[in-house]
Amino acid sequence: MSDPVLEPGRSARIDIVPETETALEAEPFSSIEEASIALEALGAKPQHVRTLFRAYLGRAAWPDASDERFPKRVREGLAAWRARMAAVLSVRSRHPGADPESERLLVTLADRQTVECVLLPRRGVCVSTQMGCAVGCVFCMTGKGGLVRQLSDLEIAAQAATARALRPLTKKIVFMGMGEPSHNLRNVLSAVRFLAEYGDFGHKDLVISTVGDERLFNELFASRVRPALAVSLHAIDEVKRRTLLPRGTRMTVEALTDAAERYARFSGYPVQYEWTLMAGVNDSFEEIDELARRLSGQYAMVNFIPVNAVEGSPYRRPEPEHARALVARLRAAGIVATLRDSAAQDVDGGCGQLRARVLKEEGK
Repeated sequence: MSDPVLEPGRSARIDIVPETETALEAEPFSSIEEASIALEALGAKPQHVRTLFRAYLGRAAWPDASDERFPKRVREGLAAWRARMAAVLSVRSRHPGADPESERLLVTLADRQTVECVLLPRRGVCVSTQMGCAVGCVFCMTGKGGLVRQLSDLEIAAQAATARALRPLTKKIVFMGMGEPSHNLRNVLSAVRFLAEYGDFGHKDLVISTVGDERLFNELFASRVRPALAVSLHAIDEVKRRTLLPRGTRMTVEALTDAAERYARFSGYPVQYEWTLMAGVNDSFEEIDELARRLSGQYAMVNFIPVNAVEGSPYRRPEPEHARALVARLRAAGIVATLRDSAAQDVDGGCGQLRARVLKEEGK
């Protein structure tokens, strides 16, 4: 699959609404609530709102002007409503990877800022929750520029809608793109509820990634939607972890893994620990043995992800043979472990690299 050519500075609308001058110039809705209120103002009942949100997320057909199941004012106002939904974001550029199931998207928001979104293998999509990030992980490009702003719940959900328009079979959403979801908690959980209610996404197929935050755990235990949990761990040693994640969390590793274990048992889904492998930093057998002891008997699995090659970064991937040996060591200790790769790395598209590259090319 070749990379579609877009004119510099131009974005492409995905088929959420036909591309018309009205669609391109429409004022975008600022939130899911505002979009819902607009439908209600047209006389839409709850069942109408449900059908239209499901159509937006690719799970129902859009009604036409002759569909009398919908009030006349709703039918007359639907084109403008769809235009405002489509104006939330557009695809600026598409960057397919060597794996035909992986593709990184650079999407433009209404304020002309950009975030990354990734189509993943096995029918998944990775969405961003913030523009930039305040955590400042030393191995991640996203955090280099700090936090620019929060994404609205609709901007988050719109990434999933776009993915469904590009690849209708999309069934899993991971909130692991740009940003720390627990730092935009209200909007992230609103998007999670919206996607579960209208998008036919199973709770276990909505995966929230976090460096650890007590507020997130409190909200998850109280939520009627129980998404799966991924924890960015990266180290067992407290000092090392705080060095790698300078503004990550006040929770200790022990407190974090204990809270994650309680939520895993509560939700019924194992917690996924993400461990970015960096040669000579966190890939020793001794540290992995300590990780195995910490997770022994817990409802958990570990995903090892070799670090992305970021320009100017001192962090490098371990040799493949060594990475595989770490997986085998955890498995021998009774811990489910996998070795994964960050999607679309062959186009330098991980951890904010794509956005950073475009900004550099534009001199921003």
